[in-house]
Amino acid sequence: MSRTEQDFLGQREIADDIYYGVQTIRGKENFHITGISMNQEPYFVKALGYVKKAAAMANRDLGAIDARVADAIILGCDRVIAGEMMDQFVTDFIQGGAGTSTNMNANEVIANLALESLGFGKGDYQHVSPNDHVNYGQSTNDTYPTAFRLALILRLESYMTALRQLQEAFFSKGREFDRVLKMGRTHLQDAVPMSLGAEFRGWGTTIGEEVDRISEARALLREINLGATAIGTSVTAAVGYPKVAVRHLSALTGVDFILAGDLVEATSDTGAYVQLSGVLKRTASKLTKICNDIRLLASGPRAGFNEINLPQLQPGSSIMPGKVNPVIPEVVNQTSFLVIGLDTTVTLAASAGQLQLNVMEPVISFALFFSIRTMERAVNSLRENCVVGITANEEHTRNMVLNSLGIVTVLKPLLGYKQCAEIAREGYKSGKSLHQIVVVERKLLTQEKWDEMFSFERLINPDLIG
Repeated sequence: MSRTEQDFLGQREIADDIYYGVQTIRGKENFHITGISMNQEPYFVKALGYVKKAAAMANRDLGAIDARVADAIILGCDRVIAGEMMDQFVTDFIQGGAGTSTNMNANEVIANLALESLGFGKGDYQHVSPNDHVNYGQSTNDTYPTAFRLALILRLESYMTALRQLQEAFFSKGREFDRVLKMGRTHLQDAVPMSLGAEFRGWGTTIGEEVDRISEARALLREINLGATAIGTSVTAAVGYPKVAVRHLSALTGVDFILAGDLVEATSDTGAYVQLSGVLKRTASKLTKICNDIRLLASGPRAGFNEINLPQLQPGSSIMPGKVNPVIPEVVNQTSFLVIGLDTTVTLAASAGQLQLNVMEPVISFALFFSIRTMERAVNSLRENCVVGITANEEHTRNMVLNSLGIVTVLKPLLGYKQCAEIAREGYKSGKSLHQIVVVERKLLTQEKWDEMFSFERLINPDLIG
């Protein structure tokens, strides 16, 4: 069974079990770019349902479309929001036309759902039209970005949860390793002692900062241009429609949306996306640093730092028996590099807007959703497959501290900088330990005083490291 649909370019035969129509088919045929269709981001599909529902409710309230038609559209939107029609959203993420194919995909699916609920066949658009009813008083230029922003707000919640869980995993390890003595390093050289727990707590703190920055960027997404229609003049929309539609959308989603004060500006502005992308890049940069640290601390095991042990997940070499690699930090690094690159895509696309519209918003949506999705997976993997299973080589880290010349800094308040520098130089040239030079040979400290100065509490207490 099939039906015939027509637009001003001609007719197309459409299988009758398909809810999208002729304009969606043209978009599907024209754009084979990523191979990733819109239904791969369920939040975007649901957000389109919410936007179309809010629009139908506003148009019904204002008498712009018949209440019976509006109610049927609303029922169709509810099915989209419920996730029933995911397989019907088939347009590629990246497309020409500023998202028109995706907007029409939603309009056609919802129109055909409405027609069915009213007892009509699919494609019988004289009763419920994708353009004249579902899209009444709307344009791709206001519905697509509004749905995009709502989808990002919804999508970011699980990403922020993943970051909070990673933060707590670091804090948990911080507590576990609180009394594990190790050498802190600057410039990759021995610096002063610290606890391994403090290092892990630092990673937790820096991840927590990212949750705050994402929350701030997400707040910018609440300003929308729904009701702006084509360029911000609200052409074809009923009088009062923007405020009513935004009010309905807020009530439906629980998100306190704000109607932009200047709809012309808001229709072409993509600044909030640039801000969010920058925060994602910032988090990626921090994760790269953390994963590099983890890889260094776990290096060896016998010819490297060997301060911590990572969970052994898989053989690490096709030629070297017994070798195990830090595969999870490595894959998180690679994910971070991808996100940093996608931030460049967002920046270029945002700067490519011309006059009253930025037609590059589809690639911005692809870049942001792909970044968030891959980052969330990477963060979860880092926590589940790496951080929670890390163990410390406590005896080894303590021996490295006591054999290091870097701990001479602890003696500076007693012996002065000049004498400590001479001692460190002698140790460097001779290979002698600090204890050998200070206690045994020069007798600058008694063994009792040495033990006092180099107790765990003294070593990690910054008040005594002048």
